[in-house]
Amino acid sequence: MPIQPTFTRRALMAGAAALSLLAAAPASAAEPIKLGLVAALSGQSAKSGEAITRGIELALDKINGAGGVLGRPLELVSRDDESNPGKGLVAARELVQREEVAALIGGLDTPVSMAIVPYMNEAKVPFVGPWAAGTPITMNGAEENYVFRVSAVDEYVDEAITEYLISKYGAKKPGMILINNPWGESNEAGLTKALSKRGMEHAGIEKFESNDVDVVPQLTRLKEAGADSLFLVANVAPSAQVVKSLDRMGWDVPIASHWGPAGGRFTELAGASGEKVHFIQTFLFTDAAHPLFAALQEKYPEIETLADVTPATGIANAYDATLLLAAAIEKAGSTEGPAIREAMYQISGVEGVIKTYDMPFTPDNQDALGPEDYVFSQFVEGEIVPLMD
Repeated sequence: MPIQPTFTRRALMAGAAALSLLAAAPASAAEPIKLGLVAALSGQSAKSGEAITRGIELALDKINGAGGVLGRPLELVSRDDESNPGKGLVAARELVQREEVAALIGGLDTPVSMAIVPYMNEAKVPFVGPWAAGTPITMNGAEENYVFRVSAVDEYVDEAITEYLISKYGAKKPGMILINNPWGESNEAGLTKALSKRGMEHAGIEKFESNDVDVVPQLTRLKEAGADSLFLVANVAPSAQVVKSLDRMGWDVPIASHWGPAGGRFTELAGASGEKVHFIQTFLFTDAAHPLFAALQEKYPEIETLADVTPATGIANAYDATLLLAAAIEKAGSTEGPAIREAMYQISGVEGVIKTYDMPFTPDNQDALGPEDYVFSQFVEGEIVPLMD
């Protein structure tokens, strides 16, 4: 039976060769580590969801190009929450239970994030927010908090825009025009606190719905109450309705806004007066030579100028959030949620596009960005630019 030994030797040689090839295989050949994304990828906030997606994808290109994490590539699995809290929660459950993601990124809208937070803490899977700014998202009272954020925080934003109206316009009696949802409630608390700290009173607090097309009655009440400036908190379309209502009234009043108008086609919807709204951002491209802008142009050919990037904040926040998550997974040496959470408190020297992060999270503060990272901006000819003093 001389054939059998020859066959055996060949089989062994083939097996050894296969093992050698596996050992030398790049990270892309290994089973990927999945990261989930839940965001508004359609509707009025689709531009914001697109920005978040692009930021994550650019970060994954960088990470995977350098060998991945734990020798494995990172893979993005996305779901559209349609700005609906119920759909957001269903999407989060599916990504955790069916897709077995190591962590979740997302929450464009505060109500959606607030719906997801309890589940993520219960599931013990890290949830990193690159957009929604509601204060209770990270300050949620959980004994073991799995929610982190690389974004603005309402309470800090409210302090910043209060100081801005006072120092820039000498505001003495600002009024509030707020979207009627948990995001509006979060900012009502923050703005009231900021005014109280200064011994100031507001002219009134008016709420409106996201589908309201006329906000003149609410604005008229604020004007008659003596408002000399306005705080605005709403996303793109409702913010545009506020501006158009002001135009119909002929009321030219200083407006300091949260970053809602930055999320899409604001000036297209609001008209020329949309440029009068000044709002917070955490990052802006001010130079077409920026390396991240060059990467955007290379990956997405439809981006030709800085005006084609709206909003840069969403890209930058998501990009940095992904780098921080990758660093935590690498440090944890594991894709288990509790291990990643503990590692989030230990990472340092992570070079993001907004800044370099050194121990950005602690159990008492799970927000990586603060007021020092904010910049005031406005739309000029469809492009978001920093305000000039």
